[in-house]
Amino acid sequence: MDYERLQELLSAERLGSYLMVCQGDLDAAFALYEWNIDASASALSLAAMAEVVVRNALDAQLRAWATDRGEADWLSRAPVDARARADIHKARERASRGGREVTHGHVVAELNLGFWRYLVSKRYYTALWVPNLRHAFPRTAAPAAEHRRRVESDLDQLLYLRNRATHHEPIHRRDLKADLDRAIALLSCIDPEAARWCRHRESLSAVLARKPTWSHP
Repeated sequence: MDYERLQELLSAERLGSYLMVCQGDLDAAFALYEWNIDASASALSLAAMAEVVVRNALDAQLRAWATDRGEADWLSRAPVDARARADIHKARERASRGGREVTHGHVVAELNLGFWRYLVSKRYYTALWVPNLRHAFPRTAAPAAEHRRRVESDLDQLLYLRNRATHHEPIHRRDLKADLDRAIALLSCIDPEAARWCRHRESLSAVLARKPTWSHP
């Protein structure tokens, strides 16, 4: 394999963090870069499993909020700020592309992980977390405030990991085992079956087991 030619195609800047770890050894840097590709794919798979379960759990609680108040749909009436409303508006627009009939499920699917993380932030502690959203993560003995902080932190880290992986950024120096543990812990708070499914389907632990190591000759 002509790694010197590939370095030109990928750019020295992109390979910079790999070359730094491997002290300039190009073959070792490419081994780590190729491993990073596999790790990113596994990270995206992990995020996909967690994100859909989380958003559906939160959506169920917000639907209950709307029903209790005689509202047709929380997407139009939930007590959220202008930023969240703008996200919902954009999601509606994406859901209507191609003249498709817009359903609640279509809009929810278009709301990204950043939106859901924002809904569990401190600003909505009184309006949404205490009366409703904490019930999306019922399996915990932690006090409401502490539990909210954990959920927000876990979602924040999952979002960061997913974004890094999506944009082909280096994650080889990140504690990916901690990311895996956080995702499983988050799902465990929703339903143990979701956590078991994640443990059964995730591939990140296998990728971590074959991470290449480099030592100076």
